[in-house]
Amino acid sequence: MASEIEKHNRFYTVWRMLIQFGFRLLYHEMAWTYDVVSWLVSLGAWRDWQRAALPFLHGRRILELGHGPGHMLAALEKAGFVAVGLDLSPQMGRLARGRAAVPLVRGMVQSLPFADGAFDAVLATFPTEYIIDPETLTAVYRVLAADGRFVIVPEGHLTGRGPLRRFIKWLFRITGQREGAFARDEATWESFQALFAAASFTAEVHQVQLPGSVATVVVAKTNIQ
Repeated sequence: MASEIEKHNRFYTVWRMLIQFGFRLLYHEMAWTYDVVSWLVSLGAWRDWQRAALPFLHGRRILELGHGPGHMLAALEKAGFVAVGLDLSPQMGRLARGRAAVPLVRGMVQSLPFADGAFDAVLATFPTEYIIDPETLTAVYRVLAADGRFVIVPEGHLTGRGPLRRFIKWLFRITGQREGAFARDEATWESFQALFAAASFTAEVHQVQLPGSVATVVVAKTNIQ
């Protein structure tokens, strides 16, 4: 029995390493495929899931973490926000530069190169698990204004039935995108809220109904009086 468990654990470890390697390629060397992949896994709903965050933003000065190919930066710019984008990937920076005329910064989220209180809101759509790193939460809290908001779209999912939708749900599950910080159960969101509370945020979880899908939006407000 022990050997079978060990085999399973080794397989799972190797599988997770392969998935992480695939995501690294998607955000770096294979960044040019990002739009196609995101469209396919969401049946075209990816941009709608991102834009679900717009009504929850506060103020005008917005920092987007992990801006990717720049679609959300372009949406922020079009909506009249004063946006800044930050991403670690130089490939994503080049793609975003062609879509939005906003300042772009290459850097780590855990050590944001901005002044205290520089932004009214910080936004992240479909981040990896760095988003719940205590150092991330501390850094974001520091750059937010006194009444600032940290708005996150951690996941979106298709509703309805059909073989294609079932296949996509299976694909998300086997790649680990329905586990850990990005699961869709109540206990996970309670844990999410507890992490934010420990970093002096008050977090609310909203389920935004869209045609044929649902986007989850987490709105964390600073507890500064």
